[in-house]
Amino acid sequence: MRTIEECGRALTRLSENLARADGDLRRAAALDRSLSCRITDLDVTFVGRLAEGHIRNVTSVPGPPPERAQIRLTMASDDLIALVDGELNFAKAWGSGRVKLEAALLDLLRLRSLL
Repeated sequence: MRTIEECGRALTRLSENLARADGDLRRAAALDRSLSCRITDLDVTFVGRLAEGHIRNVTSVPGPPPERAQIRLTMASDDLIALVDGELNFAKAWGSGRVKLEAALLDLLRLRSLL
């Protein structure tokens, strides 16, 4: 199990990776949507906004998110770190249930290039 600080740093690295992306990946990350990432083993949720290819205004709140974000991720802390470090394939983790992604159908279709 990781710490809240490690998870926060992982989300910062993810935002930096998205900002450096190009092509289809850059277009997929260009959504303007509210975002939440619930870390089940730490009982914390990171909330922020995916905008202009960055994850912005990230804060952590204890427990479940206070509001329903447009894009919602749920996973364990170790899985978040492994995903950002490239050690865990998102599509496989999603398919196996280790990572849960909820969003509107059109957003899911657009985000598929991130997977």
